[in-house]
Parts: sequence; C-alpha cells; structure tokens
Amino acid sequence: MYKIGFLVLTLFGLISGCTTYSESDKKTFDTAIQKFIQKSGIKYQKSESGLYYFIENEGEGDNIKYTNDVSFTYSGKLLNGTPFDTKNSRTPVTFNVKQLILGWQEAMLYLKKGGKAKLIVPPHLGYADYELESIPKNSILTFEIEILDVK
Repeated sequence: MYKIGFLVLTLFGLISGCTTYSESDKKTFDTAIQKFIQKSGIKYQKSESGLYYFIENEGEGDNIKYTNDVSFTYSGKLLNGTPFDTKNSRTPVTFNVKQLILGWQEAMLYLKKGGKAKLIVPPHLGYADYELESIPKNSILTFEIEILDVK
C-alpha cells in the first residue's frame, strides 16, 4: 500500500491536469458526489474548481502555502467506500504541496498545522483517466487528512 500512496500523491499529481473533461462530464461527477454527500450527512463546501471539503479543524498558525513541506496522515477511499490507501492513516508522510494531486494542493491552502479535513476529489482534480493499481480511471476519491507539521 505504501507504493500506492507514494505514487498516488506525487507522480500522478503532476500529470492529472493533462486530461480535459467536458462540462457534461464534470456535471456527471458532481451529481454522483451530491448523492454521496446526501447520504453522508456531512456539510461539505464546494470550491470553484469542484473540490468538496469539510474542515473539521483548520489548525493553528499560518495557512499552508504551495512552497511548504507538509507532514500528514491520510486515508483514501473510492466513492463507493472501497479503501485504496489506508496505511498512511497511522504512518505520517511528508511532501511538498506542489507534489500533490490538484485537489490536495487546493485543500492544503485551507489548512494549518493541526488541521483535519475530509475531501471529495473529482477526477479532474485527482488522477483523471489514469488507472492505478487500486484506483480505476475517472474515479471520484474521498480522503481524510490530518496535518501534523508544516515547514
């Protein structure tokens, strides 16, 4: 699972912006996300990019910047609840914000050290039409993250 987590958050973060989705595609993804949110009972906010996020705790200190290195724990699931990466829910990882997928890059800017959030990342902000070992192409992903340190 660690290999997946490493690839999931870095390499494909750089290429995910290469796929273009039509407004119709984005609306289809958004409809699926809306159904998920209704069932979850959580009051997610939607950004202009299409990222859905729920800040449980924004943390303390300065907001995270694109240039920061961030240590965090996280778990990731497909929208249907199937886990694809849970190893790092206990073991912290550290990345520069610029190395993360687009949805994570945006979410990090809302958080500070000690912050916790739930994210719903549509494909155009995640891995797009790239298929990974445990993530089918065009997947909507959910994450729970906790920021442990910011440098």
